[in-house]
Amino acid sequence: MSNALFRTKKVEQSILDTEEPEHALKKSLSALDLTVFGVGVIIGTGIFVLTGTVARNNAGPAVALAFVAAGVVCALAALCYAEFASTVPVAGSAYTFSYASLGELPAWTIGWDLVLEFALGTAVVAVGWSGYVASLLDNAGWHLPEALSGRDGADGFGFDILAAALVLVLTAILVLGTKLSARVTSVVVAIKVTVVLVVIIAGLFFIKGDNYDPFIPKAQDVPAGDSLQSPLIQLMFGWAPSNFGVMGIFTAASVVFFAFIGFDVVATAAEETRNPQRDMPRGILGSLMICTALYVAVSIVVTGMQHYTELSITAPLADAFKATGHPWFAGFISFGAAVGLTTVCMILLLGQTRVFFAMSRDGLLPRFFSHVHPRFKTPHRPTILLGVLIAVLAGFTPLSELAELVNIGTLFAFVVVAIGVIVLRRSRPDLHRAFRTPWVPVLPILSVLASLWLMLNLPAETWLRFAIWMAIGFAVYFLYGRSHSRLGRGQETPVGQVIKPDPGEGR
Repeated sequence: MSNALFRTKKVEQSILDTEEPEHALKKSLSALDLTVFGVGVIIGTGIFVLTGTVARNNAGPAVALAFVAAGVVCALAALCYAEFASTVPVAGSAYTFSYASLGELPAWTIGWDLVLEFALGTAVVAVGWSGYVASLLDNAGWHLPEALSGRDGADGFGFDILAAALVLVLTAILVLGTKLSARVTSVVVAIKVTVVLVVIIAGLFFIKGDNYDPFIPKAQDVPAGDSLQSPLIQLMFGWAPSNFGVMGIFTAASVVFFAFIGFDVVATAAEETRNPQRDMPRGILGSLMICTALYVAVSIVVTGMQHYTELSITAPLADAFKATGHPWFAGFISFGAAVGLTTVCMILLLGQTRVFFAMSRDGLLPRFFSHVHPRFKTPHRPTILLGVLIAVLAGFTPLSELAELVNIGTLFAFVVVAIGVIVLRRSRPDLHRAFRTPWVPVLPILSVLASLWLMLNLPAETWLRFAIWMAIGFAVYFLYGRSHSRLGRGQETPVGQVIKPDPGEGR
């Protein structure tokens, strides 16, 4: 029983599975495409909203340090992802890496976790995009009926038609091909990076040095119920909940971490990359460095333009420009946010479908979903299924309370990948690694500890919801995945031999 749960899939086997005609994705992406994907998914609501929220509530001008702390945690994980993505260039990201190093049950666990992370992330961002677009439409004099704007109408019915429509359109683009997705993303990313740079450069002229005093505000004790600090931190270390001060920076880091969600999605496209051994590390690390620099610059500018105690919670950048007598920037920033969130949704949806596709190809989910489109060479079946489900989720469900599940899910994936690097170094030292994580095992251990620290800073309710989702996942695995696993049933492709597709499979 124990051996069955922790059976590993050889790296050579994972790579060989990608050559099966009906289950092979088209290789079309370059290092630039991957970097654009990374920047496209990372820069979203975080840079436009979270900067003001955490500055005012948790860290003051030191929010820049919170972004640095969150970026360091991501960088440690990124170095581990880069080694795996260049060594095991197969769709599925952390799921595939775990299958090759830790075993089937850990792989299933992380795959199930990623499905939740990307689904909720896509839905949350789609709802945020809908809000920006509805605001722009209102400014233009076009008003959506309340019942179709996500708010309950007179009859109690409420459906966010804009959020659902966005997900469905992006689903169609992903079915048509990853290269088309990359081209659309490149155009959109160019627009939103331009918006961010304009905000930074223009904001520099309105900075007042007095607004940085104090840079790290004095710690303020707050009632436990009003603190974002997790009771786990309080119980384990005996620290009273507080905002600002040094602990406020770490609390802020656990919140702004949401702004970095998505760089790991780059790893899910490894199988569709022309030269993954070279380009995956470049795409992952390059996009993370670019976005961290932009985040720090924006946070320094916005807290310099307006004192942190006066920053807006909902639209800090736009309102900071209003406070300096330049209100037209508000519409400009709203436009940039709306455009930017489009790519965030698309790349999160791409990441989820690739994880689902990889799990299906291994038999842990129905093999019906592992067949690629005969013309476009994309996993069209899981893309359509998940696209429709997320569109419904985004249309009907208020997701604000569930957004923190995206954070804990991502951090959990970071922990598993870091451990996997250590394990695979010991179990398969012979593997060719185009990119090697430095200072193993010290750096992966630091990555685990840093991720766990941010997880401990999340509220207890988030841990409870995460545990419930994991319990459901274990039930699905033991009722279906374990008995249908291709590895468990001896159906994996022998090295040096290609399985001929079963004409009846997946019908």
